[in-house]
Amino acid sequence: MQIHLEVEYIIALVAGVLALTVPRFLRYIVGFFLIAYGVLGLLRW
Repeated sequence: MQIHLEVEYIIALVAGVLALTVPRFLRYIVGFFLIAYGVLGLLRW
């Protein structure tokens, strides 16, 4: 049995958990997520 996880989903889960547990870092978490999502999108292009 193989488990195939997309990197974007893992980043989204981590960002969501961090945003809920440490709300003062929300803008940094969102910024990091958007940058990571954009870089991963460009690499797959």
